[in-house]
Formats: sequence, C-alpha cells, structure tokens
Amino acid sequence: MTVTRLRLAPVTHSPVLPVYARQDLTFVRGEGTTLYDARGRAYLDFLAGIAVVGLGHCHPAPLAAAHAQLDRLWHTSNLYWTEPMVELAQRLSLRAGGARAFFCNSGAEAVEAGLKYARKATGKPGVVALSGSFHGRTTGALSVTGQPGKREAFEPMLPHVLFAEPNDLPSLEAAISAETGCILLEPIQGEGGVHVLDAAFVAAARRLADETGAVLLFDEVQTGVGRTGAFFAHEHVGVRPDALMLAKGLANGLPIGCLLVFDDAPEGLVAGDHASTFGGNPVACAAASAVCDELTDEFLATVTTNGLVLAEGLAALPGIREVRGAGLMLGAELDRQPADVVDACAQRGLLVGTAGADVLRLTPPLIVTTAEIEQAVVVLEEVLA
Repeated sequence: MTVTRLRLAPVTHSPVLPVYARQDLTFVRGEGTTLYDARGRAYLDFLAGIAVVGLGHCHPAPLAAAHAQLDRLWHTSNLYWTEPMVELAQRLSLRAGGARAFFCNSGAEAVEAGLKYARKATGKPGVVALSGSFHGRTTGALSVTGQPGKREAFEPMLPHVLFAEPNDLPSLEAAISAETGCILLEPIQGEGGVHVLDAAFVAAARRLADETGAVLLFDEVQTGVGRTGAFFAHEHVGVRPDALMLAKGLANGLPIGCLLVFDDAPEGLVAGDHASTFGGNPVACAAASAVCDELTDEFLATVTTNGLVLAEGLAALPGIREVRGAGLMLGAELDRQPADVVDACAQRGLLVGTAGADVLRLTPPLIVTTAEIEQAVVVLEEVLA
C-alpha cells in the first residue's frame, strides 16, 4: 500500500488566526519551574501557563497517571461511565464536603454550565456579576464579564446582566432584583487586576442570595486547586457557595473544566439539560486525580509560606505601588506599563504576565522554591530599578 504524504506549501503568513498578542518565544520543553525555548535557553516560569501548571512542567505524578491511562482508554463519550471520571468526582466531592461534578474542557465552559444551572435552579434570568471581573470569552461567559472593552466588539450580549462594584455592598444590593437568579463572584479577581474580595462582602452576597432565592456561584477557575494556599479560595473567607467552577490548575495543563454543585444547593440540571462531548475525558481526569492527591495540607501550607515570601520581596521593589492576592496568585501594581516589564523580564530569562492596565501578574508553579523566588525578585529589581 502506497501512502501519499501531504506536501505543505511554503508559509508566507501565519496559518493561525491572530487572536493572541504572543511574545516572540517558542517553547519546546518544560521541567518543574523551567521552560526551554527552541534554542535551548532556560526561562524561570513565574506565569505557569497563567496559573495552570500548578505542580510544574511534567510533574511525575500527573504525568505517570496520564501515561498509564493513555495505554488503557482515551474516550468513550458520556453515554457510559469511566473509572477516572468517577474517581475525580469523588475526590472533589470530599474536598468540597459533598458535591456533584459536571466535567467539561475549560473554564469558560464551566462558567456556561454554571449559568445554565442557576437559570434552571431558580427559573430567573438575571445575573449580577462584578465590575472588573473576567469569566471567559464564549458569549455567555463574556456577557457576565465586567470589562466593557472585552464585550463591546460583540454586543449585543445576553440580556438581564447587571454589574456591581467589588467590595461595595450598597452597589451589590442595588443590582439585585426580583429577576436575579445568580450572583457570580471571583473570590480574587484575576484578569481584572488581582483584587481580593473582602470576607464581609462575600458573606453579604451569601445572605442576599439566600434572601432573594438566587444561586451564589463562585468562579474559582484561577483561584481553585491550591493556588491561594487552600484547595478552594473561598475557604479563606468561610463562605460556601451553591456551586463553583474549576479549570486551570485541575489537570496540570491538560484541558479540563468542572462545575461543582454542592449537595445542599438547589436542584437544577437533569438528564438532557447540558452536555460536553469530551467532558470527563479519562486521560485528563486521571491526571487531575493525581494533582488532587499531591495537594496535601503540608503542601498547601508551603504555598502560603512561599506566597508571603514572594509578596514581601515584591513589596520592597522600586516602582511597585501595591501587592495584592493570596498564596501564589499575586498582582503587583506598577507605576509604569506592565508590558514593558514583561518583555524586559523575558529578555533576562524570567516569565511573568499582566492583569489589568497596570498590574504585573505572578502565578508561579506551586512547587516554586524560596531560592527561585529570590532569583525572580533579583531580576525584577534589575528591570524596575
């Protein structure tokens, strides 16, 4: 049998749609907190795929779990059960104190599932989200994202969405009405500039949801899975939502998203209401279970400790007006444009990101060491001086 190989024409322009403002870097290998480019140069990764590779690149636990599952089974569809999906759901339920999971492929998909759950559970179309929030790029998730610049090109968006100001209780109370079926919060706003919600504000949102019959949803796509030093960020404020969304760090880089509905929450989705062809993929779920097993209390305590070390190091640098966040999800508000700082750091072998107009985002792998933190602070000091 003769196999005809496809001959690709010379590329005169990028064959990829230009929806990202990429840096001119191509990475070919990763190990722990280090990425290597096509020329073999090493970079200290303090972005971790935007808070995704929590255990570091090619961590042996999820790597072995994914490899083993690849040898057994890749896909069956959700017409059937698979062991990795059930095992991951059990782990997440135990962490949450009793919950049921819907698995999908990304944070935006998880938010879409959460919005549908809230609509079905309450029968009310209204959503109250927060200014500065970010919940994803799909139409529904974008509609509840409190950043007009991201929505304007695609308006009109979904109706019945109002935005309150973060940590402003009168603003939140004014936004809630008889049609409000969902109050949607990020415990720490990530893309919007790493702004932490006050415990009192979150508690008030819980009270208002109970009083009005709304569902309280927490978007923990970025804050969840150990990023803030607790498995769920809402543990820091002691407020339990009706449901939450996870994604980024859950499978250490393999695509996965999850809507987690607490056992005592209102009933919502039933068979036929929602679906995801690749949701609960056995390989991704096997990797995610391995991630969950690594996040022991001792490990999470180290995340908290190292987060404080990094925050203190950042606060002492020139040009940084404020450091915000929790654990290893930190934002450093600058007195200059962060894009220039990001480029200068990359030239010196340090990868960092941005969040908002003037904030440097630092979300290193949760396995980062104090020595690596010191190394990153030295580079930042050189760039900011």
